Amino acid sequence: MIQTDDPDEVIVRARDGTLRVMRAARDAGARRVVLTSSFAAVGYTPKPSAEYTEADWTDPDTPGLPPYPRSKAIAERTAWDFTEHEGGDTELVSVNPTFILGPTLTAQARSSLQLTKAMLDGMMPVVRRQRFGVADVRDVADLHIRAMAAPEAAGGRYLALADGPTISFLEMAQILRDRLGPLAGRVPTEEAPGPEPPRLIIHNDRAKHELGWRPRPAETTIVETAESLRDLGLLSSII
Repeated sequence: MIQTDDPDEVIVRARDGTLRVMRAARDAGARRVVLTSSFAAVGYTPKPSAEYTEADWTDPDTPGLPPYPRSKAIAERTAWDFTEHEGGDTELVSVNPTFILGPTLTAQARSSLQLTKAMLDGMMPVVRRQRFGVADVRDVADLHIRAMAAPEAAGGRYLALADGPTISFLEMAQILRDRLGPLAGRVPTEEAPGPEPPRLIIHNDRAKHELGWRPRPAETTIVETAESLRDLGLLSSII
């Protein structure tokens, strides 16, 4: 997640960049825009049930909300408002992934891969207490294509994550140890102190029922992420 002392550095760029793309698509006569949004635009305003669907929105005015999820909520709202009032015949669909993992196509570990690399390299002795959904980058790409091609997707939001319960970073570390043996010998075994996070529930039913989407199991994604980092020589803990 992007950290900055200047919220406008993230928020203004996200909002204005989204508007430029939406205007360009409309002016070019594009039939549909598939927006890569985020779960950050859906589920970063706490609910007593900790249960989220595409009907939920992160409130940008949520107390203590960091700039990154605020920017995602504002950017997606901007896209929907533009489509309603100025979009002409251009349709909009949003894809809202959770924490994206999966094999990398680049020779550098970026974004969420940096966290996985830090766990495997022993640079993260303690993990933070947090629960999240896992979205495989290959499945996110597949959902974008389905959202682009299916007539019934017009005007829809689609959460992208693996089936089953959300997991914690400690559970992710346990999967690495169980499946990768010595390669995962340095992954953390402890969580940072603090209260237990809510048992987050995120529903992916809409993408599966409306678009026939079938995500990989989270465990498969986590293991193949680590194997990708190993195969590309990006780990310092290779055995």
